[in-house]
Amino acid sequence: MLVAYASKTGFTKGIAEFIGEKLRLHGLQVDVLDAGAVKDLKTYDAFVIGSAVYMYHWVKEAKRLVTRNRDVLATKPTWLFSSGPVGTKTTDDQGRSLLEVSAPKELDELRDSVSFRGHSVFYGGLDGSRLTGMVGLGYKLAMRSKTARESMPEGDFRDWKAIEAWAQEIAESLISGRTIPA
Repeated sequence: MLVAYASKTGFTKGIAEFIGEKLRLHGLQVDVLDAGAVKDLKTYDAFVIGSAVYMYHWVKEAKRLVTRNRDVLATKPTWLFSSGPVGTKTTDDQGRSLLEVSAPKELDELRDSVSFRGHSVFYGGLDGSRLTGMVGLGYKLAMRSKTARESMPEGDFRDWKAIEAWAQEIAESLISGRTIPA
């Protein structure tokens, strides 16, 4: 099994490594790799692919891994996860779940190209000092705004119990052969 991830500051990598560790506890053989380093998917029998979400989009390496390998992924059990919202708020200003509204915009496109068994959004983390390139520049500019600083607090907000429960569902699904609803 392959757990692949795209992470800009290490928080999503940590989620992927944690998922891999929990799957191994169920006797599954798991490789955890950066999405940009994955060369061949044909040797794996199942997949968990995750990405950090910035401005409601997956990191390009994760999206590219899925779109370039859709034929292989479509024939094997595949789950996706996104690491996105930060902070302690659980709802947005309209009262909607932050986990639900933080799904990447390309989720429908990914669903159309690969019929994955499930997708989950997890709280992530933010360390602006680790952001580089256009994302880093955009972050620095955004932090001039009080509203942006309040909506994007720095820190580690990962919910390890939720991540562990999801990994447990995947392991049980693979072991029993049942499907987890998306």
